Amino acid sequence: MIFIEKNSTNPYHNLAAEEVILKNVAEDTVMLWINSPAVVLGKHQNAMAEVNHPFVREHDIPVLRRISGGGTVYHDAGNINLSIVTTVEQTDRMIDFVKFTAPISRFLADKGLNTSYYGKTNLGVNGRKFSGNAAHIFKKKVLHHGTILFDSNLAMLEKCLHPTPAQITDKAVKSVRADIINLKELLPDISSTGEFVSLFKAFLLDYFDIQAQRTTSDHENQLIANLVKEKYSTPEWNYGYSPSYTYVKSGLWHHEEITLKLEVKKGIIVDLHLESKEISPVIHQKIRELFIQIPHHPQAIKQKLNLYGSPETETTLSPDFLFNLLI
Repeated sequence: MIFIEKNSTNPYHNLAAEEVILKNVAEDTVMLWINSPAVVLGKHQNAMAEVNHPFVREHDIPVLRRISGGGTVYHDAGNINLSIVTTVEQTDRMIDFVKFTAPISRFLADKGLNTSYYGKTNLGVNGRKFSGNAAHIFKKKVLHHGTILFDSNLAMLEKCLHPTPAQITDKAVKSVRADIINLKELLPDISSTGEFVSLFKAFLLDYFDIQAQRTTSDHENQLIANLVKEKYSTPEWNYGYSPSYTYVKSGLWHHEEITLKLEVKKGIIVDLHLESKEISPVIHQKIRELFIQIPHHPQAIKQKLNLYGSPETETTLSPDFLFNLLI
């Protein structure tokens, strides 16, 4: 087993690096890494149902999709990510969260904290979650990875993961909200996230008897850059991979309730209806023509709204109002 040092805090790079290492590195690997602020979806989730998109857009926080299942998580400089890639011969028992989380529990036990399972895959202390975990299988290799909240901005986490009040009907995996805690509250002798990472890395090197450490090679970095461009930075992956869904949201326009109904397939709006006594058929049709057959994600909606151009009156809808309805 080797330890691969990941010094980048770019979330696009780091998610792509996990996939590249899983599929291209022969040795079993361990990685610790930190992202700049980002929201990371599980593979089978609906991006529109999990995130407060107006808030993350206002704060320039990207929304990405990872290759593993599970729920949506918030990353920042106070959250540590642990990734372990192993080769498994018993293909009927490839995913083992007890084995994966054992070093986390052992390390914290040495610091005087007793952990327990919070749900099927997560870890908590005193009934409060600090670690969410997921896995992905590729041939005979499995990637287990998870978060460790040490000093994360929990207020930002809560705001980012508090979706706008739309009614969304789909078959996507739903995140399970939990009472969470930063480990810093329980480990007063560890002063910073950097110190926690250093101590935990030393523990992992001993726990797995790791003799070799390296950074990603030039070839791996090129594969990572290609994968960022082709997959992890694209709306088609981050939003379009969502299952088909219907989306219903209402808002008040000059004291009149307006209800928007969308049908979305493979991330594309295939039908749109506005229910209102005040919106003229002409404006209704104009909005339908503008948004049907475009992707349902903030960037595409904003771009189309630049073409909307209707003057703001009681019988039309402003671009800002439409954006908040659509997102």
